Amino acid sequence: MAAERLVVIGADATGMSAASQARRRRGPDDLEIVVFERGRHTSYSACGIPYWISGQVSGADALVARTAQEHRSRGIDLRLGTEVTEIDVAGRRVRTRDADGGGEAWHRFDQLVIATGAVPVRPPVSGIDAPGVYGVQTLGDGEAVLRGLERDGVRRAVVVGGGYIGVEMAEAMLRRGLSVTLLDRGEQPMSTLDPDMGLLVRKAMEGMGIEVVTGAEARAVLTGPDGRVRAVATDTGERPADLVVLGLGVRPDTELARAAGLPLGDAGGLLTDRAQRVRGHEGIWAGGDCVEVLNLVSGALQHIALGTHANKHGLVIGANIGGDYATFPGVVGTAVSKVCDVEIARSGLKESQARAAGLRYVTAVVESTSRAGYYPGAAPMTVKMLAERGSGRLLGVQIVGREGAAKRVDVAAVALTAGMTVEQMTALDLGYAPPFSPVWDPVLVAARKAAGAVR
Repeated sequence: MAAERLVVIGADATGMSAASQARRRRGPDDLEIVVFERGRHTSYSACGIPYWISGQVSGADALVARTAQEHRSRGIDLRLGTEVTEIDVAGRRVRTRDADGGGEAWHRFDQLVIATGAVPVRPPVSGIDAPGVYGVQTLGDGEAVLRGLERDGVRRAVVVGGGYIGVEMAEAMLRRGLSVTLLDRGEQPMSTLDPDMGLLVRKAMEGMGIEVVTGAEARAVLTGPDGRVRAVATDTGERPADLVVLGLGVRPDTELARAAGLPLGDAGGLLTDRAQRVRGHEGIWAGGDCVEVLNLVSGALQHIALGTHANKHGLVIGANIGGDYATFPGVVGTAVSKVCDVEIARSGLKESQARAAGLRYVTAVVESTSRAGYYPGAAPMTVKMLAERGSGRLLGVQIVGREGAAKRVDVAAVALTAGMTVEQMTALDLGYAPPFSPVWDPVLVAARKAAGAVR
């Protein structure tokens, strides 16, 4: 009897986690595993690319968790440079094209994992594909940016978009010695925060020498006589640039799925059940940056591109294909980032998301320090907390501060997942010693203030 065949599209976090978990549970005589990856790299940390570009990480190899050869040695048929161009759902097969020779072939599957990830958002403006304009999503993108930085005369960088990748790449360009301008069409950078917290990020970036221009949408990328980028045109004028980085976020890479008639959500991501099975399609699974996930606080589906979720999705899929049972319950929207020494964190809902979910809420904002005020190295931080009116249920937390600020959001993530009230949070038995925290941790101070507002 022939072995069942698992085909995986995409060889990064979700795809290889699923393949590896399935292989641990089922041997090659029982399950054949074939993975198609259009790129040249596998199992790498895309989140680390800005730090590689900045020079803080030694090289691309440091970002690779497991090489292609290591996967192959475990009985996984991994085919790099092979792009899947079509999914035939009814025929249970996929069509591939070899990136080098262009040869095409069909491959049958019994089980299919779609782990196509996400692609950088590229605004539909003239010149966006000009030499010198870069997205940052894959190791290949990182290599391209580094080649661009090596060119003579590269002194000015414009980063378009002030989200996580935008602020991280602004730091990378600053560390590389470039003059940096960050353009954002919003009221403040970091639109995952409320504007009052985004303003703190803006002021910190400006203090580092980064020019932050808000309310400025890129209208065109202007090129010089050599065809390379020379400036970005906005509503407020031209911003000279020798190199442009797109930090406008990402969208799910689901064109294959769309063409195959698989169900997509409002954000364009694949819709799955709790086992990560594509809704209505037995034996077809999806996870990572190409799917939509349930927000446990708002109850809404949303697209969140993070390696943490992608790896968990892969483990769930691999366990289910392997004959076990696993589910992914959802997320609370936790994310952290930094720009130089300023740490940024959020979990749960910001104000606009709470309003969109029909929730009434109170807010509390407190300023505190990372350590006891008298202890050397105590750094300032601002904590903002949202709680539901009436019930006092925690809805969200945002933190901006210096060293020791960002990871405090994990307390909020646990509280949000558990459905705790801010009153309950005030009694949490958190660790205390002067080198680590004031006697009242800043998150608990915010919880006390929020509890008072609820009462």
